[in-house]
Amino acid sequence: MGGRQVVSARRLLADALDVTASEADLARAAHDVVIRLGSAGRLPELVGDLAAGGGDPVGCARLSYRHVLGFDKLLLIDGGPHHMLRAHVWHPGAHSPEDIHNHRSPLASYIVRGALRMELYAAARDGGEEAARYRESLSHDTADWLLEPAGPARLRLTQVAEYTAGSSYALPAHTLHRAWSTAADPTVTLFLETGAQRRRHTDVFLGADAERHSPAVPKTPLDVKEYLRELDALARLLSEA
Repeated sequence: MGGRQVVSARRLLADALDVTASEADLARAAHDVVIRLGSAGRLPELVGDLAAGGGDPVGCARLSYRHVLGFDKLLLIDGGPHHMLRAHVWHPGAHSPEDIHNHRSPLASYIVRGALRMELYAAARDGGEEAARYRESLSHDTADWLLEPAGPARLRLTQVAEYTAGSSYALPAHTLHRAWSTAADPTVTLFLETGAQRRRHTDVFLGADAERHSPAVPKTPLDVKEYLRELDALARLLSEA
């Protein structure tokens, strides 16, 4: 079931992503896919098809939510364990940096509108900044984020980059990073995670002077009406870009 753009996007994801490929090759393939799907001639129509109910609104709404790190996370296409295509929407005023973290699988992102600042980090034996490390996983019962303290760490900043509309990036799963919107208007990114082997947990780091994380962070999914309403608003926003 799905509109023309939904069917086309699913076919592209299935054909272009060899989930058994190396992590580097998979990240490159995901990068190519988000650039193609994020184009002005394709993404607005895809989101419009989904807003009209042309995808899987019930299933995707269950996995869409207001993320604790400060943006709306809208699942567009659920490829099961192999890939997840999402739209991330930062609204004006949501300019706080994320926690430093990594992901369960390789990812790629295309900045559709607005701007992001990205910082990359690496573990440091000496120097760098003190941080508290947490192991983040998902509750089997509620899908809430579970955060288990995993001891002290030291991190060093390795790169700072600015991404504006039309730019993109890809990262291996273990890459430590954080990103936030730097635009006065809404920032929208098309975000793709993919891979046959997803890590069971991710790593999250807080500065030494930051407040301790709660051991469980609630994840409240959107209901179907709210999900479709957010997609409709996103489709209208993209048509203005």
